[in-house]
Amino acid sequence: MNVQSLNRIESFVTKDGSFIRELHHTAAQSLAEATLEPDQATERHYHRETEEIYFVVKGSGDMEVDGEHKRIAPGDAVLIPAGAWHSLHNNGTSELRILCCCAPPYAHDDTYFE
Repeated sequence: MNVQSLNRIESFVTKDGSFIRELHHTAAQSLAEATLEPDQATERHYHRETEEIYFVVKGSGDMEVDGEHKRIAPGDAVLIPAGAWHSLHNNGTSELRILCCCAPPYAHDDTYFE
């Protein structure tokens, strides 16, 4: 059994500017925790191959997917299809923390900007 603990994983900055701690990364999928501080945002981007699901565990913010904006908060899950332009802005007053599931797994090389 492969069990990972967040408190033992080093964070790194993704190509879009968020800090993540990757819990699992297999050939089929990846699961990571991403954190944005107040007024921090990811750079608008898309993934050609990867579909993502964001699940909010703490804080709130503005999620944009292909020009549509929604306020997201704890308990919300956002589906981001492959090829969809997206960004996330923490416009709240506390840390915004999400779980991000990617299939196929996250890769810097599959992140594209305008």
